[in-house]
Amino acid sequence: MRIDAHQHFWKIERNDYGWITPEIPVLYRDYLPSDLKPHLQRHGMGHTILVQAAPTIEETEFILKLSETADFVAGVVGWLDLENPAFKEQFLRINRHPKFIGFRVMIQDMADPNAVLSSAYIEALSYFAEQDVPVDLLVLADQLPQLVQLLERVPRLRGVVDHLAKPPIASGVMEPWRSHMAEIAQYPNIFCKLSGMVTEADRQGWNKDDFLAYVHETLDLFGPERVMFGSDWPVCLLAATYEEVVDVLRHALQDRLTPEAIEAVFGANAAKFYKLNEH
Repeated sequence: MRIDAHQHFWKIERNDYGWITPEIPVLYRDYLPSDLKPHLQRHGMGHTILVQAAPTIEETEFILKLSETADFVAGVVGWLDLENPAFKEQFLRINRHPKFIGFRVMIQDMADPNAVLSSAYIEALSYFAEQDVPVDLLVLADQLPQLVQLLERVPRLRGVVDHLAKPPIASGVMEPWRSHMAEIAQYPNIFCKLSGMVTEADRQGWNKDDFLAYVHETLDLFGPERVMFGSDWPVCLLAATYEEVVDVLRHALQDRLTPEAIEAVFGANAAKFYKLNEH
């Protein structure tokens, strides 16, 4: 089973995507299942993980409904308001949908990343750690110290770091990103998505070798069984086609992993993390 572990859909008219503006014309349009399906077929991707793109319950309900029309969507990563005392009721209601597999914490969008260390977040994430619910962690490289502190307080969290935590690929700088990721990788229940890389590179002038050091470092830290491919489509279109994103990762993996391990990165690891065999 080949899986794209990170993609989005949206309808602009919904008005809950504040970050998608007319100034970004390639993204300022609807992206729906029929737009993605040809790319999946071309690369033998049987399934995807559909990830929220707006911090609203309404958008989560929208993509869950949309997933019912797309057989290839294996699971939906939604959003929950963890600062709302009723977060458990929110979760239990949304969790009734057969394709709901987890939720995403958007540390990236926090004005102060220390907010994720508040008692409300710690209490909520401790609850989800006990329930073994998969949690996507959208975090920037300079917010990794807060993520390290979060994992010290909630060590059993079943989490996946989205987009390698967005390291500064365009400049080629490795530290302190690498040191922080090494601390995070020590938690055996934390995975990492090899996704979102092209938009962190020189968007007009990248080449495939620009990503090697970051992918290889992530492999060394997490091991080939705790990383997964994600296209980050359609956001990737700011810098690359779907085909180029697949090619970038294949290029980085080809001399480092066996064919079997590469196929796990492109499928089985995501299925394991998101417990797709239980859905």
